[in-house]
Amino acid sequence: MQSKVRENLLQIQEDIAPYKPNIIAVTKYFDESAIIEAYNAGLRNFAESRVVEAVKKIDNLPAEIRDNSKFHFIGHLQTNKVKKVVMKFDYIHSVDSVKLAKVISDEALSIGKVQKILLEINIANEEQKYGFSEDDILKEFSSLKELKGIEIAGLMCMTPLGASENTQDEVFSKIVSLKKQLENKYDYPLKELSMGMSQDYKEAARYGATMLRIGRKLFN
Repeated sequence: MQSKVRENLLQIQEDIAPYKPNIIAVTKYFDESAIIEAYNAGLRNFAESRVVEAVKKIDNLPAEIRDNSKFHFIGHLQTNKVKKVVMKFDYIHSVDSVKLAKVISDEALSIGKVQKILLEINIANEEQKYGFSEDDILKEFSSLKELKGIEIAGLMCMTPLGASENTQDEVFSKIVSLKKQLENKYDYPLKELSMGMSQDYKEAARYGATMLRIGRKLFN
């Protein structure tokens, strides 16, 4: 019998054809068995947002899954948790300040790693959300790209909860435009656009997302 996750994944893939973003399974509300089921369905990218639970979960996974998967940290990251995240995660999507980027860079250098990060952009200027404003990132990018222990893989954003399709379009087109501005101004390629979740992944794919962070739609 086909697993529910595999069934959901096929539906998502159908929804976003002909685009080919990476689907990142957001497993923060689920245990190791969900990761195993998603892995068996063909997924190789998993996202977590709570450091202590995530580390425990990753350590408990079968070695085959650990060794053949990429792990993405997507939650707000405090500087005192950076060490654990740099040890375990391939990508950190939620880098929202120069201070945090510097701590990550130092920690990565101390273990001989270059940590892939994405810069979180608060593109809709929501007061309760973390992230760089457009103006700030255009100014701060020059100092961020000089940090030796990080590779800026791209940008990450979220649409406001319950956003209309028009608002989604506005957010996604703004982040695409910002990505181009940064690439041109600093001659620095930003390969990844992490945007789109269960409620707006179709729109995000249409706008050129390379990473979709999907939880509910995959596992429910």
